This record gives sequence, structure tokens and C-alpha cells, in this order.
Amino acid sequence: MKESKADLNPVYYAENGYKKLNDFLKETNHSKIFVLVDANTHIHCLSKFLSRLETSHPIEVIEIDAGEEFKNLETCEGVWNALSELEADRKALIINLGGGVVTDLGGFVASAFKRGIAFVNIPTTLLSMVDASVGGKTGVDLGNLKNQIGFIVQPEMVLIDSAYLETLPTVEMRSGLAEILKHGLIADENYWEKVSALKDLLPEALDTIIKESVEIKKKVVQKDPYERNIRKTLNYGHTLGHAIESYLLTHPEREKLLHGEAIAIGMILETYISAKTQGFPEEKLKRISAIIKDMYQSHLFSENDIEKIQQLMKYDKKNEHGKIQFVLLKDIGEPVIDCQVSEELVKESFHYYLNN
Repeated sequence: MKESKADLNPVYYAENGYKKLNDFLKETNHSKIFVLVDANTHIHCLSKFLSRLETSHPIEVIEIDAGEEFKNLETCEGVWNALSELEADRKALIINLGGGVVTDLGGFVASAFKRGIAFVNIPTTLLSMVDASVGGKTGVDLGNLKNQIGFIVQPEMVLIDSAYLETLPTVEMRSGLAEILKHGLIADENYWEKVSALKDLLPEALDTIIKESVEIKKKVVQKDPYERNIRKTLNYGHTLGHAIESYLLTHPEREKLLHGEAIAIGMILETYISAKTQGFPEEKLKRISAIIKDMYQSHLFSENDIEKIQQLMKYDKKNEHGKIQFVLLKDIGEPVIDCQVSEELVKESFHYYLNN
């Protein structure tokens, strides 16, 4: 496995990003360049990206199916086989051009192939720009259990170009907005007020927001790259959000949720729990719930659904010694890690979500 670096990857933007990438390719002696895409980014992003690439290195494109359901070891095996058939060696470079599934899976594939080859992330969704591309988390799902297998390995660099967002559906943009809202809740009330008032999700309106959100995450990860303590705060809304996402991913009769849609629900639930256990202000709970519900479609959960979701929480990566560990808030910008919550209170939080 490639040795994990404590220093974070550099993040570059737009024109400067392409210059830095092309300079990097000139300065390094890669044997081949592999561009990993999914079915969507192959159509919408690949030609734009290749037109900006300046290199004499051989380039091969590897495509995977699009969607969270393909973020698994079977897909990894297909990519590893493709790399082997195309004679990739330890001097090869993988450029991951896509959303969170592509950057997570591509980073994992690179980190394991021949015990580690270099990779670069070029996120093409709002979610991956502000979350998945930064911090070095790579990995895949195990069945419907989110991100159970992976490494923390930094890419060589990240290139963020909001122009890739121009073809993104509104629902995907709102999925990414959930992670931006989370950054506001855990880090800074002024930033929360700014992003919670966002009405315009056009790429040009988001450039500053994306940079600010990336900086919030980078500051947290720089202090704790391997998630021993403060980095856990980035999982606010995720203990329940991931369980909801996992449950619906394989439910035969329920609509699947995008990651951000599930996290939006998780943030309401965990803000309610925060109000009941950490003294989080009730008036802020009401306002946060109203803002998130106004932005995202509400979903129904039966008592059976809630029980199944609670069972999935035991697989959350933050858990220790069989105990489910929540990130909660004393106030906006004041997160508390390693909190234990009763099953009764979790059920109560769902009832609050369903009735408000």
C-alpha cells in the first residue's frame, strides 16, 4: 500500500489548476496515464478535460458504471484487471474524473494496485468538490454498508473546476449543498447563515462558497488527518444519514436517496438529539429543520424502517468497543464528539422529523 502522507494534497482551481496539473505531468516521469470515469463523466466531462491536458504520455480511459450501487470490490476488480491488461506499472498515474464514487473508488484502486500508484482527483460534482476529493479518504462499500473498506491516502493534487457543474442536475447540486450546510453547522454560525440562504446554485455563484467549504474541511483534516479526534466532527449528520442511505440503497420498494439527501435528514435528526442532550438551542433547531425541509423533499419512515436503520448504525466507522458514537452540537460551530445516544432518543428524533 502507498504510504499515507500526513500533509494534505494541494487543491487548485480552474485555470491555475490545469496549469499546475500540466506542470506536474511535465515534471514527473509517469509511464502511462489512466483516466477513470463513470458512464456520466465519460459523456459530459471527458472531452473537456482531455482538451486541457498537455502531455506526451500515453493516455488510456477506463469507464465504470455510474451510481453508489457500483462502489464495490467487484468494480475495483474490473478496474484492476483493466490496468493489468493495459500494462500499468508502478510508475502509472490514475486521474479520477468524476463524483464521490469515482474519487473514492479510484483512490482506493490506486492505493492498492501494485501496493500503491499515484493518483489525482478531479471532482465533477458539487458533493465531491467540497467533500470527497479532499482529505485522503478512499474506499468502497461492503454490500449496502457505506465505506467499510479503504485507506487514508492523499492524492498528488486536486483540481476543482466549477465549469463541470454546468451539466449537473439540480438534485445532484442539492446533494452537494448538504455537505456545505454541514460545514456551516460544525464550524461557523456566520458561514451557516450565508450558505443556508443560498437560492442560486449556478456554478459561477458557487465558486467562493466551494473554496470556503474546502478550507473549512482542510483545516479540520490538517489537525487530525487520520480521524482520531476532531476530524470526526466532519461526520455530523452522517451516523444516521449513512444508515438511512444504506437502508434505502437495497430496499426493493423504496426510492434510493443521494448521499446529500440522506445527510440532510441525518442533520435534522442529530440536531434534535443535540437539543435533547447537549443543550442545543431549541429555536435554532426549529430554524435549521425548517431550512433543510424547505430545501429537500421529506420522506416517510415506518416503525419497521426506523428499527432497520438503527440496526445498520452499528456498522458506523466511528463506533468503538461496540458503542455507537455520535457527533452532536452544543451550538452552531460547537461540535461534541464520541456521544452515546439511547435507542429511544433516536426513535424520538425520527418522530420529530416526521411531525415537524
